[in-house]
Amino acid sequence: MNVTVIVNFLIGFFILAGAILCLIATFGVIRLPDVYTRNHAASKAATLGVMSILLGTFLYFYSFEGHFNSRLILGIVFLFMTSPISGHLINRAAYNSGVKLWDRSVRDDLKEYQKKLHEE
Repeated sequence: MNVTVIVNFLIGFFILAGAILCLIATFGVIRLPDVYTRNHAASKAATLGVMSILLGTFLYFYSFEGHFNSRLILGIVFLFMTSPISGHLINRAAYNSGVKLWDRSVRDDLKEYQKKLHEE
């Protein structure tokens, strides 16, 4: 099997997988019931989707154009470091400001823990 066929397959796989993950994140943001689950879908699936697309783009430019694009690598690294942290902080801010959790099948462990701390 030729190397360019394998590289073409990897590029197509990463870009297609990234597009599918971004589509799943979109459905999650539209369909999930509360701000916490929507933010989880946006921060996790969209992060992996965009990172996959950037990786596919990097492989394309490196293999066919002969250009090592360090900006794409930096974009992948910074997205990997900042997106999950920002999603966590947004959820924490929403919780601390009193945004309600979804009514069904959600247990608020943090509220129970804080109640135990205040009783002692």
